[in-house]
Amino acid sequence: MVFRRRRWLAAFPLVLLCLGLSGVVTAATDFGSTVQTQLFAHSNSEFGVVQPLAASSSLSITAAEAQADPLKLVTLAPQLKARVVTSTPLALNIDMIALWPDDLHPTHLFACNESDENDAGVIRVDLATGQTDVVVTGTTDCDPTHRTPWGTILFGEEADAGPNGGRTYEMIDPVHVTGVTLNRATGTFTGGTGASNLTARPALGRLSFEGVAVYPTGVVYFGDENRPSRGTAGGAYYKFIPSTLRDPNAPAIANLTQSPLAAGSIFGLRVGFRSGGTDYGQGTQTGFGTWVPIPAAPDPDLRAQAASLKLTGYYRPEDIAIDRGALAQGLVRWCGNNTGNEDEDQQYGETVCLTDGTLATSGANTARPEMQYLVIGSPQFAMPDNIAYQAGRGNWVIHEDAATTYLTPHNDDLWDCLPDGSDPDLLSDGCIRIGTLNDLTAEWTGGEFDGNGEHFYVSVQHNISGKGLILDISGWK
Repeated sequence: MVFRRRRWLAAFPLVLLCLGLSGVVTAATDFGSTVQTQLFAHSNSEFGVVQPLAASSSLSITAAEAQADPLKLVTLAPQLKARVVTSTPLALNIDMIALWPDDLHPTHLFACNESDENDAGVIRVDLATGQTDVVVTGTTDCDPTHRTPWGTILFGEEADAGPNGGRTYEMIDPVHVTGVTLNRATGTFTGGTGASNLTARPALGRLSFEGVAVYPTGVVYFGDENRPSRGTAGGAYYKFIPSTLRDPNAPAIANLTQSPLAAGSIFGLRVGFRSGGTDYGQGTQTGFGTWVPIPAAPDPDLRAQAASLKLTGYYRPEDIAIDRGALAQGLVRWCGNNTGNEDEDQQYGETVCLTDGTLATSGANTARPEMQYLVIGSPQFAMPDNIAYQAGRGNWVIHEDAATTYLTPHNDDLWDCLPDGSDPDLLSDGCIRIGTLNDLTAEWTGGEFDGNGEHFYVSVQHNISGKGLILDISGWK
């Protein structure tokens, strides 16, 4: 995949500021603002967006307005447009979304509903008609939903850790599953149609699942959506390696017993490679690290293991998205968000990226993992939650889940961020605001691009209309 080079940055005239004898700079122009202006001016070529939004929305529409026209819940950058895929009372807290049967020609969406056991857990939406059906009931805080490279749907729970914490489940032939009920105590599915098409995946352990990256070899990376507390580190990142690695070119599986998720080993990330890997702990969150083996156990409580093994903690790890450009080269790189805590701490969160060698060395666990920052949060861009990779451009669309009613009320935004270019740092070369909500009670969740990077399917979660809303945003140039 070939990405554009940002020649305008290299050609941008350097503003020379002269120093007086006192050594005080008396420039009339703030250089950072000048660069931001240039970023806006080149938004069409860099982001495919003619004009970014200058600020968050100041609107907070009523329930009646949202019910009459769900599109009033959002304001998009000019030229971007949205259509309603579903506005359903069946699932009010739609979170992550998976496209089925592939990214290029999807016919359905599968999505988690982040609610309790009595509500819909997984729903299916027909893209042609908008018909929405409940696939699974009985989950607690269903959150991550992903189509696997071997043709199944993997979904999980953002439930508290411990013996009854969140776990993951796998479903085959999901178009023919409807109205099935999960028994969380036993991990079994009954009733409805197609209950035999689902199974629990205890080999991935228990924790508060949110970000999950599934690779063609069956290697899975995931995080624990946990905050630090009284000196105990926040959520750690983990890696699952199947007992038998999958051939990345193998066809879809015919039954769930063939899934690489049936059995394997789990490792936790401990950042700090200096002096034989002893330079770890508070203050070491980026750089090289090691994968620490998690002791083998059925259905392991991974959060408890994180504390005892001194894994590196982050402030509430959220969604993870695979860098598809790196994957096309056989490399393992994913980026994810650590939400932070804007309201009381003014800790704005960040986007981090992890590299772990090639598909082969990742599966053999011989690569040296490296964690680095991509985006650092700010008062304008706070508490990143979901993240989506845009094919064709290599940009990242990051969903804000900020504390919208604390101190200065502001609505949550969608940000479009460039990858890092050839400049000396490793950070994104810049972000623009491409969407904002007109509802202080809602947040953007679950965004996922199609295979061409032209359609962006995203939820407006727990919005004021009282219905679950998924939009199809398009119009990128």
